[in-house]
Amino acid sequence: MPTTDTTTVTVRIPTPLRSATDGQSTVEVDANTVDDALRTLTDRYPDLADNLYNENDDLRQFVNIYVGDEDVRFGDGPETALEPNDEISIVPSIAGGCFHRWRVNA
Repeated sequence: MPTTDTTTVTVRIPTPLRSATDGQSTVEVDANTVDDALRTLTDRYPDLADNLYNENDDLRQFVNIYVGDEDVRFGDGPETALEPNDEISIVPSIAGGCFHRWRVNA
């Protein structure tokens, strides 16, 4: 029987995306790289794909991916290699707020 050289890792799902994973906050996948893990995740939960990938099939700019405490953008990006029991966190950027100039009538 052939053996696989993939690693089991945990992907942490942020609250806004949990509706696409049947409410699960974590999902275990077998993968060698971050890209493999996210592709496996979106194969299992297709509703996540539009949230993670743009029309060119690249990770969306506002999606931050961490392996442990390391932001993969400052390393090997989606090709970041994974070790057994690594934890991947999907962290969507939060934008918003408004600039409001207060005016005081004297």
